[in-house]
Order: sequence, then structure tokens, then C-alpha cells
Amino acid sequence: MASIRHFPATHPLPDWRNFGVMLRVLLGINALVMLAALVRAPRLADWADQYAGLAATVEPLLLIALGLLSLLRNALWRPSTRLGQGLVVALVGGLASLFFLYAATVRLIDYADIPRAVLLSVFATALLLGYFELRARAFSPAQVEARLAALNARIRPHFLFNSLNAVLSLIRARPQQAEAALEALSDLFRAAMRDPGELVSLAEEIELGRQYLELENLRLGERLVVDWKIGGQAMNLPIPPLMLQPLLENAVYHGIEPSPEGGTVTVSIEQKGDELHIVVANPTVGRIQHAAGNQMAVANIRERLALYYDLEARLETDVGDQRYEVRIVLPCQRRP
Repeated sequence: MASIRHFPATHPLPDWRNFGVMLRVLLGINALVMLAALVRAPRLADWADQYAGLAATVEPLLLIALGLLSLLRNALWRPSTRLGQGLVVALVGGLASLFFLYAATVRLIDYADIPRAVLLSVFATALLLGYFELRARAFSPAQVEARLAALNARIRPHFLFNSLNAVLSLIRARPQQAEAALEALSDLFRAAMRDPGELVSLAEEIELGRQYLELENLRLGERLVVDWKIGGQAMNLPIPPLMLQPLLENAVYHGIEPSPEGGTVTVSIEQKGDELHIVVANPTVGRIQHAAGNQMAVANIRERLALYYDLEARLETDVGDQRYEVRIVLPCQRRP
């Protein structure tokens, strides 16, 4: 199974196909262009015109370079780090030379400006590569795994405590069911204690959620109704562990337990293109208290998603008068 050790975010060379990398490159280059426009403008009032002119020349080159680097990402990752960085700089320098030569032929810039423009392109590329290498070191596999372990450690006590409570409620009244529940609980313990840096299959995460809800069903009986809506996506898709179970736990604790009539927890899992959509919804009982009670689990999952996927995954919540919904969107895992 895939691991955080093999994630693109931990590679010294950036993953040019990652949305977060693209956004940082665009913002970084545009910041440099703004600075260059400020230096070139004879007066501060002329800064906007200078920036517009420089951006009109730089942006097409930037987009072409990002597209080409995205296509060549795997090939650039195969050599050593320094050779890969050198190839990126050489590629951008060559592309800039061709681009500015064409711009000079159509009189967008002077021929005399070509060497300086190419040199600035190479310098900006080297600067960005240095930034991404430092960032990769800051998010080294060991540090990411330590952070994931700390985040998982916050989830486990709640998970195990609630699971044990579900079993304890059965021991005297229904000992046979309690015995079966203990067997299921051992599987849940095993899943909760796995390495947080290792991804699990979607099927395993769904099974963990089902086992947890079966334990809760023994305690809550007919008050708990679960509506599973699972699409035709591949069940072997790798996803982070303990992504679904904390949301189910919150749905039961904040949406079902406070209501004497109980309610329905809806779980929808569907693949849409290159994205996996997971939605967990439950009725609300006491809207303000409910939203506040979910903040820890939601913030925890959001931080873990950032460690695994950078900006390519997102978590959204929707609090209505009668319904609370959490939506998670994950990229279907792509391996280099």
C-alpha cells in the first residue's frame, strides 16, 4: 500500500502537476514581475502600466513552461536531485530564449533585451527550485509522519472510548452480542493502531466505518439508521486512514444520541472524474452546540488532508437548520 514516504510533496523537485505547486509558482513569478515593474517605473504612478506590459510578456511563457514541466515531471524525477534541477533550469532557459526571440521578431521587445530576459528567467527558476527544495526538507517524510501520528493520537482516545462504551452497555443485558461486539472491537483497535503514514484502501476504510456503526447500532438500536450510497468507484483506491470513522462518530454523537427519535446518517461515496467525493450527513439537534462539537474532528481531518495532498484535497462543512453535512474531496491517487 502507498505511503506518505512516496508522496510527491516529499520529493526535492516539485510536482508540477500539483495545484498547490502551480499556485505557488504563479504567485511567486507574479510577485517578481511586480517587483521588476516597480524598479523599472520612472514614477510610482507608472507602476501599473509597467506591470501590465511585463505580465503580458511573462505570463504566456510561464504557462507554457508549467505545461511542459507537467508533461516531463516523471522524466525529471528519475535523475539525481541536482541533475533534475539543472535540467529544469536548462529547459526553462531554452524555452525562454525561443520565446523572447519570437517576441523580438514581432517587435514586442528589443533584441538587446533578450539576454537579460533569459537570465532573469533562469534566476527566477533557480530561486523557485531552491524554495521548493527547502519546503520538501521542512515536510520530510519523518516530520510528516510524526505530525500525522500526533493528529491520529487525538482521534484514537475518542474512538476507542466510544467503542468500549458501546460494548459495556451490552455485557449484562445481551452477553452473546457483547462477545460478538468485542471481536469486532479487536478489529477496530487493530485498524486504529496502524501506521498513520500508510494509506489504506477505500474498501478498508468503508469496512472500518461499517464495523463502528454496527457497534453503535447495538447500543442505539432502531434509533440509528444508516443510508450508504456507494458509487461504482474502484474499491482499491488508496486514501488516508481514519478519514471516514471520525465523521461517522460525530454524526452519531451529535446528530443521533441527543434525539429521542434518533435519525438517519447518510454516507455518500462517489468518484467524479479524477476526484473522490465523500459526504457524511446527519440531522442536527441544537445547531450551535453541534457545530462547535465537530470542530476538533473536522480541523484534525483538514490538517491531515493538507499533509497528504497539499491543496489538491478539500473539506467543506454545511450547517443547516435540520442537517449537518461534511464533504471531503480527494484526488484519486496518482503515482509517479
